[in-house]
Amino acid sequence: MAPSKQELDEAARLVRSGRAAVALPHLRSWTSGATSFGAAHALYLEALIALGRRKDAIEVLEAAIATGPEAADAHDALAFFALQLDRHALSNQLYRRATELQPDDAQLLYNYATSERSLGRLSHALEMCERAIAIDPRMRPAILLRSELARATPEQNNVEDLRARIARDPHASDTMFLSYALGKELHELGRFDEAFAAFARGAAARRHSLRYDVAMDEDKMRRIAAAFGSAPTPPPQKATDRHIFIIGLPRSGTTLTERILGGLPGVRSNNETNNFSSALLRHAPMTGGDVFARAANADFAAVASEYDYLAGGDEHPGPIIEKLPFNYLYVGAILRAFPRTPIVWVRRDPVDSCFAMFRTLFGAAYPFSYDFDELARYYAAYDRLMRHWTALFGERLIRWRRRPEKIQIDAIGRHDYLCWSDPTCDQVAFQPFANHRDMIGMAHHMIFECPGQTVSGGPLATIAVADRRVLPEGADFVDQRHSQVLRSTHSRQSVQGRRMGMEQIEWPLVMKRNDRIGQQRHLPPFA
Repeated sequence: MAPSKQELDEAARLVRSGRAAVALPHLRSWTSGATSFGAAHALYLEALIALGRRKDAIEVLEAAIATGPEAADAHDALAFFALQLDRHALSNQLYRRATELQPDDAQLLYNYATSERSLGRLSHALEMCERAIAIDPRMRPAILLRSELARATPEQNNVEDLRARIARDPHASDTMFLSYALGKELHELGRFDEAFAAFARGAAARRHSLRYDVAMDEDKMRRIAAAFGSAPTPPPQKATDRHIFIIGLPRSGTTLTERILGGLPGVRSNNETNNFSSALLRHAPMTGGDVFARAANADFAAVASEYDYLAGGDEHPGPIIEKLPFNYLYVGAILRAFPRTPIVWVRRDPVDSCFAMFRTLFGAAYPFSYDFDELARYYAAYDRLMRHWTALFGERLIRWRRRPEKIQIDAIGRHDYLCWSDPTCDQVAFQPFANHRDMIGMAHHMIFECPGQTVSGGPLATIAVADRRVLPEGADFVDQRHSQVLRSTHSRQSVQGRRMGMEQIEWPLVMKRNDRIGQQRHLPPFA
């Protein structure tokens, strides 16, 4: 029997308040035997993904597709869920079909453009983006994406168009996005003072829209260090768990590191999830101090078992990567749950790191990155916390400083804790590839090979590693000499269950049809 609107609303409330398991039996019943895709299917998929039941979610997704949806909206929504489940080729097919069914919809064209971009088809992505702008000239995400899709040259750039758009209404909410687009193009043209002014204008507008106090983050990191003030018993030498955590500030090189390791045979990346923080808080006591103190007293055997389940441990027997920058807050908890797990900490020069964040337009995450004073204070607090973890765990943190790509690949490949393939990882080689038609620099397309065997190839873009809280900007691994690969977010964000205070700024990359079914991503509770 089809659910009523009131029943669907109640199920949605349960799913989005962390009680997806309660809603699951009802959603299963409502979708069983359904002959068409609807809101119940969408909620069912959302609940399964929230619970970490990837295998079940994939089966439901395939069943929903098999119903043969005819509406563009349905294809758009299914494409979103396919993306969430790392079925990127399928997601791309569904986005393409949505635009075929409704070719005059700017949002659908934009969604398809982001999918094409993530698969490295930049020329076609730019074509879709320009079609979206032609339909809706004020479509901010498409204007920003247009600037990100090709390297600006003196002969071909959008500088004057962007300046004119800003001049028409310098106080409009979309000036923020236009300023970042302008800064990116001016930077590539070598007009660095003008580029900095554009980034600063965009950052100031973004900061004005946020309610944030860096002192809260400073205090939070002090309390984390106090709660996790001692190290567990050292593990046996060279013994490892199969989970690999990659941590570091955004724009530090974490994505490149993840792609290197994720390209090795038998290794899977789960991208960025809150699986560990969810498992940690689920098995922390309800009383006994603040959230950090309770987390430090969690049942870590249960945390490990829960995380393994959420990470899909029953589906994949080999190493599983979790690349979430914010997990630097959880190092103490991670190593209590998994005493032998590798944690790869990627570092970068502090000034480079802070400026890379400053020139990036983030979503809900990293609110400290829009003001230099706040950036400096946050970085100092982060550095103190990482020094604390280093003092406790020493060599159990695998520390990498951002380096040229070939050197970083070789260095990671030679590490005993990170080798699972034969021949050994230090035989992994780097090949540049330049697609001059798409103006992709050597840092955009890499092939990692063992002798005679390609283990990972293709554009190092957002196929499986996008920071879902980031608006289009430069990827972690991009060499400064080359144009930048892009990222996108496909869902609304929240902080500890609350919407970000975006005030008059409409979330630019929300797929509006998907947002009607309430897709969200939550930041980790410590973040």
